Amino acid sequence: MSASTPAGPVPPATDRGPVLGRLALTELKLFVRERVGPVFAVGLPLALLVVFGNLPFYNEHRDDLDGFTLLDVYVPILSAFVLAMLSFTVMPQVLAGYREKGVLRRLRTTPVGPARVLAAQLLVNLATAAVSVAAVLLVARFAFGVALPRRLGGYLISIALAALALLAIGLFVAAASPNGRIANAVGATLFYVMMFFAGLFLPIAAMPPLLRHISRAAPLGAAVQALTDATEGHSPHPLQLATLAAYALVFGAGAMRSFRWE
Repeated sequence: MSASTPAGPVPPATDRGPVLGRLALTELKLFVRERVGPVFAVGLPLALLVVFGNLPFYNEHRDDLDGFTLLDVYVPILSAFVLAMLSFTVMPQVLAGYREKGVLRRLRTTPVGPARVLAAQLLVNLATAAVSVAAVLLVARFAFGVALPRRLGGYLISIALAALALLAIGLFVAAASPNGRIANAVGATLFYVMMFFAGLFLPIAAMPPLLRHISRAAPLGAAVQALTDATEGHSPHPLQLATLAAYALVFGAGAMRSFRWE
């Protein structure tokens, strides 16, 4: 996704309304106007869900999955897919594109500051993720009969930590990349590597022991395992939640420290 329409300068803090709120609203309008982000973040996961849901192979109950279907297994993975798409392919290219086009340099003369620029992107992508994940869960339930998460509280905690962890990594990529092309290349590489360890191409349970250990340490792998536990009615393992929190803190701080205006 490219930011073809630069954000305008933010009014001074003395104007009505908080700076962060107005900046986030402006970013949301640009995000929707571009259409690419909503299509990939909301439309693509739903399209994959519809394809999987209409394949008989994905709807057969399997003994090796404790009686669940492959579609049951893939719904948490598609929730993680939403977060990965936003974090690694949408947001880094937008922010790096802003830097390349000089938008960030102009924002530097306003009361915005780097923390608000990053926070506005974080808020927009969190809101988009919430809408998309809710759509995946509801369509899976009412169109294909997939049960909603049995531990809703554990699912919400897991998805929130996963979103913060992955978006923090995406912010770090955006902050460190000098232009949109590099941000797009790095983000795309991270996306496919992370989705492999999340089980999109090979279920985690079918991975060799070494890959399963790497998956547990990877942010998206930890997220999928926590979401799967909550979906099946178990409390997410504290180690998985701690792993996600650690990624959020480390890469969030790294994004703040490495942020450059130009």
